[in-house]
Amino acid sequence: MQRFTNKTALITGGTNGMGFATARQFINEGGNVIITGRSEETVDKALKGLGNKASGIISDAGSMKDLMNLQQEVKKYTETIEVLFVNAGYGKFSPIENVDENHFNELFNMLVKGPFFTVQQMLPLMGKGSSVIFNTSVATEIAMPNFSIYSAAKSAVQSFIRTFAAELTERGIRVNGISPGHIKTNIFNNTGLNAEEIENAVHDIISTIPFKRQGEPTEIANSVLFLASEEASYIHGAEIKVDAGISVIR
Repeated sequence: MQRFTNKTALITGGTNGMGFATARQFINEGGNVIITGRSEETVDKALKGLGNKASGIISDAGSMKDLMNLQQEVKKYTETIEVLFVNAGYGKFSPIENVDENHFNELFNMLVKGPFFTVQQMLPLMGKGSSVIFNTSVATEIAMPNFSIYSAAKSAVQSFIRTFAAELTERGIRVNGISPGHIKTNIFNNTGLNAEEIENAVHDIISTIPFKRQGEPTEIANSVLFLASEEASYIHGAEIKVDAGISVIR
């Protein structure tokens, strides 16, 4: 299918995992992509894998300076954005008693301020028929130890789906969200765990998943692109769970 011919998507955090998979599939379906990443190294590496229909911007979703400069950077490549996948972020997890202000601010800056101001800055480039997709998390539905700050931040993003949908209806911009379950990504890389600890954590998680496996980034990409396409033209203010049923099956 070539559902996105002559369309451009901005995918924040598009250098790896779900963002990269979505960028690659969007290009495969005829579109052009702009990705963001926090370092020149990761952006360049991703662009080599995506080819000449992709462009990259070094931008940190946790930095207000970068967020306020994002529109100008995007305009170097395009004057219009048809699809915005607000995906950038990572997880840090800690027991309540160990959380300090830096931990709290880091996650809320990245996961709440980042999505809000990314959309705010991109709205002037988005017209009728365009689509915003937020990336939330199964952590908004399942209470897990050590996830208090991450879950609260992602719950704020979940709220944005509804409130932004209400506000952007008159502009003809659809707003939806995707709620990934346990996907094969680098979410544990910023936690301070070593390789063995990460492997053990993933093993413990898999035992709780109904399908007994982690999801693939491409499975998230397929759902994101469905929401961005005309096939989802009557879906607005919704959140699709892609979690193997873990949020409803116990």
